[in-house]
Amino acid sequence: MLTIDIHTHIMPEKMPNWANKFGYGGFVSLDHHKPCCARMMVDDKFFREVESNCWDPEVRMYECDKHGVHVQVLSTIPVLFNYWAKGKDALEVSRFLNDHIADVARRYPTRYVALGTVPLQDPQLAIQELERCMGELGLAGVQIGSHVNDWNLNDPELFPFFEAADRLGAAIFVHPWDMMGKGKMDKYWLPWLVGMPAETSLAICSMIFGGIFERLPNLRVAFAHGGGSFPATIGRIEHGFNVRPDLVAVDNPINPREYLGKFWLDSLVHEPAMLDYIVNLIGADKICLGTDYPFPLGELQPGHLIHSMPYPNDTKLTLLSGAALQWLNLDGTRFLK
Repeated sequence: MLTIDIHTHIMPEKMPNWANKFGYGGFVSLDHHKPCCARMMVDDKFFREVESNCWDPEVRMYECDKHGVHVQVLSTIPVLFNYWAKGKDALEVSRFLNDHIADVARRYPTRYVALGTVPLQDPQLAIQELERCMGELGLAGVQIGSHVNDWNLNDPELFPFFEAADRLGAAIFVHPWDMMGKGKMDKYWLPWLVGMPAETSLAICSMIFGGIFERLPNLRVAFAHGGGSFPATIGRIEHGFNVRPDLVAVDNPINPREYLGKFWLDSLVHEPAMLDYIVNLIGADKICLGTDYPFPLGELQPGHLIHSMPYPNDTKLTLLSGAALQWLNLDGTRFLK
């Protein structure tokens, strides 16, 4: 079965010294302290250890072959969004990252599909880079964060960007970042375990209640981590809409349940019962294999959960690649050469 992993992260092996270039800190650099391994540093603070599979496309292909993954959809590591930076500086970093990711996809067109990143803190610059991604670079779309500084995704400043994505036919992948409440979650990896699922629900609710899907019904949006906490709380969300429309339905009078099946989720839920739940909730044709490769909180055996389910083969094929091809608006025959 053709297998496409829509949730994988990549970065260049070498990063410029952006702090020196721009005159202020906060940017990620790489400390290659030993072969095939590097420390991601934010100024002088350690962020994460990464290995060569985070930047080397041939190492990735070797590991994909072991797990039966034919195609990876590449996106940057969310800490590289740099939404906090000056717009023009974030644009320069985005262009650097997008040139790199486009080059990988261009060199290995049957193994990789690329999503870009854009400086959403300056929506006009973001649209400019989105147009370059979809035109000059030939990318399939872009990855964005679950919020942009103080803006949630329903913020009016961001709507022109979504209009442009709709016009250009860009797939959008929404990934949590800069997790809410992280100041209260300094132990137990709670920003990743608790904050990330909440961030994704925030993004989905913001787009539903803000009327983004209503105004742009052809916009193709996928959300990471099985939709985070949104699927498990849709009953509560709908109930709130029904009992306090004066607070919830102020921008969109449509019941949020009506939008189930109008956006995509990845399959990264780590639990058979939860995968079965979201398949029944929004449909197999809106669930795409996603693993968060190459990071440890992802699915360490890509596709194992889907293969383990008692679904018919046509349903498994939809989950492994059919839904992804629909979201990306791609013909799967290009990967079977």
